[in-house]
Amino acid sequence: MRLKLATAMGVACLALSAPVSHAAPADGQAIFEGKDCVSCHYTDGPAREKTIEDQLAKTGPELWYAGDKFQEEWLVGWLADPQPIRPMKFGSLTEENPADHPALSGDESATVTEFLMSLVSGEVEAGTVKVKKNAKGRQIFTKKMPCSGCHEYAGRKGGVTGGRSGPSLAEAGVRLNPDWILAYLQKPTLFKPVKMMPVFVGLLSDKDMANVASYVGNFKPKK
Repeated sequence: MRLKLATAMGVACLALSAPVSHAAPADGQAIFEGKDCVSCHYTDGPAREKTIEDQLAKTGPELWYAGDKFQEEWLVGWLADPQPIRPMKFGSLTEENPADHPALSGDESATVTEFLMSLVSGEVEAGTVKVKKNAKGRQIFTKKMPCSGCHEYAGRKGGVTGGRSGPSLAEAGVRLNPDWILAYLQKPTLFKPVKMMPVFVGLLSDKDMANVASYVGNFKPKK
């Protein structure tokens, strides 16, 4: 009896410790295209935008480097329950975000995430940014540049402060890959050749950019 019980428990433990099977990226791509996500997002790089007109014609962000940019766990949850990231409508400085992004079912969100996380640029070096409370990064973000003029972030008293013309960075530490933040600052013409965000190459050193990436990567909900 003890032997049978031990055997059963061992099998159960093996089942619990077995790796979770993932859908193939092609399955997620099929859902992505079937849901007509391609009408707002393109997933094949490099960047297509050459002019301001090209940028203004877009109705959603490019996703050809989504696997570099996002954190997988966040992306699965967001696709199932999409909450506005931008305070303003994509491409607008005057219209509020209508918060009308379609939601996927739980299985669909996980499968589409597999596809999106497979999309990488090959230009992001993993493990280069150490996320921490970075005083130098904070000074650059809030005063020297200041990034806070366009991006919302959590203030010291718990409220959200900052500008609304760019994507919100409140809790960006659970959404964005800090190594991508650094690469995006260092190689702006690669990821987004036409954009409103200033180019900081020549204004900030690589070390300063790493400090900003470290600081933004620490934007997480308080436990």
